Amino acid sequence: MSIYSAKVTQQLTEFSIGLIVIIVFITGIIMAIVGHSHESDSGYLLKASFGRADGLGVGADVKLAGVDVGHVTHEQVNPTDYKAIVTFTVRSDISLPTDTAAIITSDSLLGGKYIDLSPGGNEETLRPNSFINHTQGSISLQELLTKFIFSVTDNISKNDVHNSKENHDSLTKSQ
Repeated sequence: MSIYSAKVTQQLTEFSIGLIVIIVFITGIIMAIVGHSHESDSGYLLKASFGRADGLGVGADVKLAGVDVGHVTHEQVNPTDYKAIVTFTVRSDISLPTDTAAIITSDSLLGGKYIDLSPGGNEETLRPNSFINHTQGSISLQELLTKFIFSVTDNISKNDVHNSKENHDSLTKSQ
């Protein structure tokens, strides 16, 4: 009887620990999802048009001097020029000059993208729902790597052709 009781107790303990692990895991996932959403997107809305906005999504950060000052709230494609129109918030205590630039950049090599604001020197400030005219879209890492690889292989093949031509010429001269 004692062995049976010990086995049941062990199974009950293992089940309880497993249940606790699952509850902690689910709680962590819920907190990550809820914690990732932004409390409030207070501030004023601005818009910018980008040739490329890949990697940028709704909820992405908007930074000024490396400090979070807002978030992307909406993305759409302009049907006339096929550029991405991105709407984002900026904290209401920040007044940006009308010649401010918006640049889509990466946190790191594998990190997410965000909008980096670079204020200009104009005296006038942007009003809510204004359009930022100075923009730079995101740079595709895949395109850069492809260009680099093709340029390297192209240079290697040109050098091979050049070297084989020199070898052929030197052999012909020596004969």
